[in-house]
Amino acid sequence: MELSNSEEQLMQMLWKKEKAFMKDLVDAYPDPKPAVTTVATLLKRMQDKNFVGYTQEGRSREYFPLVKKKDYFSNQMSGMIKNFFNDSASQFASFFTQETDLSEKELREIRKLIDERIKNK
Repeated sequence: MELSNSEEQLMQMLWKKEKAFMKDLVDAYPDPKPAVTTVATLLKRMQDKNFVGYTQEGRSREYFPLVKKKDYFSNQMSGMIKNFFNDSASQFASFFTQETDLSEKELREIRKLIDERIKNK
């Protein structure tokens, strides 16, 4: 399941904080800050999608992520490679290296990561 752009923005804040009350999340937004009701609606949707949980602390709820950032990102990348690159990681790598303005140092670092991965297979 995927998050909308606004849900993903909120989820990024929650991953960074690990646990947060509503006030902390609203305060984390840049100005102009959204209404508390807007954030509450987003959190409810994210709970329904099983991305966010909470513990009750008196009259307040402390929210926390149920999905790890790495797992979400991995799923998103897999979907992107499947949908845009015919499920081919090599087509993605070709596009990525040709269409981004990577420095020679960055390309060498990527090559080193790939060489190490091959060596460990």
